[in-house]
Amino acid sequence: MHVRPRRSVLYMPGSNARALEKAATLPADALILDLEDAVAPEAKDLARTQVCAAVKDRRFGKREIVIRVNGLDTPWGHDDIEYALKAGPDAILVPKINNAADVAHASQHMADASSSCALWLMMETPQAIFHAEQIAGCGGRLACLVMGTNDLVKELRAQHTPGREALLASLNLSVLAARAHGLSAIDGVFNEIADTAGLAAVCRQGRALGFDGKTLIHPSQIETCNRVFSPDAEEVARARAILAAFDKPENKGKGAISLDGRMVELLHAEIAKQTVALAEAIAALEPG
Repeated sequence: MHVRPRRSVLYMPGSNARALEKAATLPADALILDLEDAVAPEAKDLARTQVCAAVKDRRFGKREIVIRVNGLDTPWGHDDIEYALKAGPDAILVPKINNAADVAHASQHMADASSSCALWLMMETPQAIFHAEQIAGCGGRLACLVMGTNDLVKELRAQHTPGREALLASLNLSVLAARAHGLSAIDGVFNEIADTAGLAAVCRQGRALGFDGKTLIHPSQIETCNRVFSPDAEEVARARAILAAFDKPENKGKGAISLDGRMVELLHAEIAKQTVALAEAIAALEPG
């Protein structure tokens, strides 16, 4: 089972050359090199040039590299995709997707891209949430849905609260759509950089909702995010024990067995496989 960890997905402003240099040293699973929200209009061309050069240099090691382009309805979006594809990132992240027609439009621009370049989509409008299943079902190179929670709160005229009550329906629907079509799902950002306890709580909530990881706005958030979205040693040990039990000759072909006084079903074995695969993939990212 191939699993790619996406516990921590850090936004880095494409117009900040020092930030791009620092990104190569950070323990984030993935980097989103941003040409959109983090870049002022007058810096768009500079950001595109710097980001594409950094990606071409392959300076980011094992990290998954994603370029977030500007919306395809802006003066920069089409050129962003054209130049980004030449740089060869792992994925292109397209913002402001509302429906399947928008996905088709983005996919057309990626028609000649390398087969290894995936399409990621921002889920950040009410229209996107209502069309989540339709969007996730577009297939092709689509691989991941990314929550744009700040934009959703703005569009909903809602409020940011510790429990994210206004966002729960959107978060749940997006995870459901992603899982229905075999996609990854990444939770939105946490704005309070200094609030480590609040970040940990929201990470735990995101993991409980089914997200693979979380987008981040500051390097100081990486450690907490990686820890919460990683299976701990006890989870991994339990998963290995379940797989070992089902592998015993006397349990071959059984749909349910008894393990340590508890009934364990085949569905638990599937979860265990995912847990072990994730743990091994995380270990492979660690230095040395």
